[in-house]
Amino acid sequence: MLEKIKEVVRRHRTLGIFQILVNELNTTLREWVNYFSIGNSSKCFSYVRNYVEKKLRRYLMKQRGKKGYGWKRWSNDWLYNEIGLFDNYKVKYIPE
Repeated sequence: MLEKIKEVVRRHRTLGIFQILVNELNTTLREWVNYFSIGNSSKCFSYVRNYVEKKLRRYLMKQRGKKGYGWKRWSNDWLYNEIGLFDNYKVKYIPE
């Protein structure tokens, strides 16, 4: 999954259209989370969520020609509410 995310970000680095990148990432993440949501995958979900946040922040900083991740520049609230990044990393439990 991490390789797939890395490839999506790499492909869009030359295009520079951020909303298309976010839409493609959302589609990829939604499919992956729906497939693995049944079971004990919460640690993996948090790892992937953190990875996606870092990749997007790094992408935005490189677009501006700066170093770092932009932790002070963009909040997580901005990424998920304003931009519309996928945020439904929930484990589904099946009743016994």
